[in-house]
Amino acid sequence: MPYMGRVDLDGILEAIGNVIEQTPQSGLLMATVVAVIVSWIGSGLVAKKVPFGRLVRAAGSLALLGIFVAVILQVSRFDPRFGMAVPQLGLPEQVVEGNETRIPLARDGHFWLQAQVNGEPVRFMIDTGATLTAVSANTADQVGLEPRPGGIPVMLSTANGTISAEIGTIDEMRFGNVVARGLDTVIAPGLGDTNVIGMNLLSRLASWRVEEQTLILVPNHPQPVVAETE
Repeated sequence: MPYMGRVDLDGILEAIGNVIEQTPQSGLLMATVVAVIVSWIGSGLVAKKVPFGRLVRAAGSLALLGIFVAVILQVSRFDPRFGMAVPQLGLPEQVVEGNETRIPLARDGHFWLQAQVNGEPVRFMIDTGATLTAVSANTADQVGLEPRPGGIPVMLSTANGTISAEIGTIDEMRFGNVVARGLDTVIAPGLGDTNVIGMNLLSRLASWRVEEQTLILVPNHPQPVVAETE
């Protein structure tokens, strides 16, 4: 039992360290730190009965509320049950439509497809165990995918340990008879040359299933979309 307690403590300390490490890289985290400091200063001024202390404290509190809403909006987009879309904040609606597409199982035991991302050819592996679609840093450069301003970094577990990844938005991804628009995507520096389609795309389909070593994707909104898979 003492050993388990030490492991849990190590995990907590690692998580705290990761947040601290990423703070300078995230506008939202930096804003949170500033808002907390402003609120703390405001509370101190109120305690000393400084006239504008309440105003300072209220400004810090409102900033924290706004940051909380921004975090909820970002996190809610990971779940297709919550169709949160605020284009004004760089959070467009995530749409997956088209017609049935069949992808054969490759010799390595994975399902691979050739997609067009923002008009550029990109090869993806479909991973039903991945929460989010992810692209390598090289692919992000190739297709012009930029990290979302003010976004919170996502911590990913990889074979090389935990890494920090930023979130961007793919304007358009086409493969087979499917097109996805406004799709949230992790830009992961530790992926090498591998790109992954995760559940944030698959769960927006009407259904997906495997039959006779073929993955069958069925979108919710049938639309004529022309593209080719491998």
